[in-house]
Amino acid sequence: MVRLTRPAGAETAMSSSRKSAGKSAVRPQKRRPRPIPRLNAMMACDTAFRVIGRRYLEDLTEVQPTTCQGDPTALHQMRIALTRLRTAILFFSPMVADSQRTQIREELKWLNAHLGIVRDLDVAIERIAKTSPPYRSWSKKRTDSHRLLARALQSARYRRLIEDTSDWIENGPWSIKRGKQATQERTSPIAAYGAAKLARWQQKLLKKSAKLLEMDAEKRHRLRLLNKKLSYSIEAFDDLFSNKGFSGQQDSLKHLRKAQRCLGQLNDDAKGHSLAAALQRDGADAHLQFLSPKREKKLLQTAATAYRKLAALT
Repeated sequence: MVRLTRPAGAETAMSSSRKSAGKSAVRPQKRRPRPIPRLNAMMACDTAFRVIGRRYLEDLTEVQPTTCQGDPTALHQMRIALTRLRTAILFFSPMVADSQRTQIREELKWLNAHLGIVRDLDVAIERIAKTSPPYRSWSKKRTDSHRLLARALQSARYRRLIEDTSDWIENGPWSIKRGKQATQERTSPIAAYGAAKLARWQQKLLKKSAKLLEMDAEKRHRLRLLNKKLSYSIEAFDDLFSNKGFSGQQDSLKHLRKAQRCLGQLNDDAKGHSLAAALQRDGADAHLQFLSPKREKKLLQTAATAYRKLAALT
């Protein structure tokens, strides 16, 4: 079970209590988070999923309080942890497919939508601030959106989501499914399963990336999501990089990250332009120039080169 954040004011109350007890009071030991084991090549897939899932769920809950306070960096970290968690669930399909997975995925999608709205505004504001002072319309939109986000992160729905996801990772119906296939999926060594799955995802990505220069913004966005899923999945197995089946993944990751940066900048520009257009429709004076043809061409060429180098590794 992931330990939930201590309620606001609890630390102050504990501090006051210790002071009133006098200098002779014994200071309670600080609780340490439960250590999460490292992956090893022969670890069963069900155990590996629990290790990876707990890791990302704890990363997510750790920055929730700071995100509620409006910290853009914490919000970005929280969204990354959430994306990694959602990717892990997808990576371990069909093993984790059960009666609860659909609901868990829908609730994680709900959380991602709230985080994404504010994150897109943060990126757009940062971009326009490099050339001109942030417009009031952007700042107001960010303030209003963050208020809704903070409300969501402090809601019973969020707390229930964290608790349900933690319980599902540890002891969901997927973990006791009967049948030869279900048992084999849970007990298979993670190194063999992981290497094969990564190879399939990489082949799919390379096939789609071959038409990168012909893609519109929406197709590039879908390619970026595939790229991100593969990158995050490789990073989840960094404990196994010394294993023979994962020996080339660090080189693959280098090219994937370069392509991801380029596609991410293109996506940020497209979203910034859409946000500005929406603000203008609402009567605000919003900056529209986010992406020049020259910049777009350079980013696309850099990403295409990264994919060619990735393909050459196979």
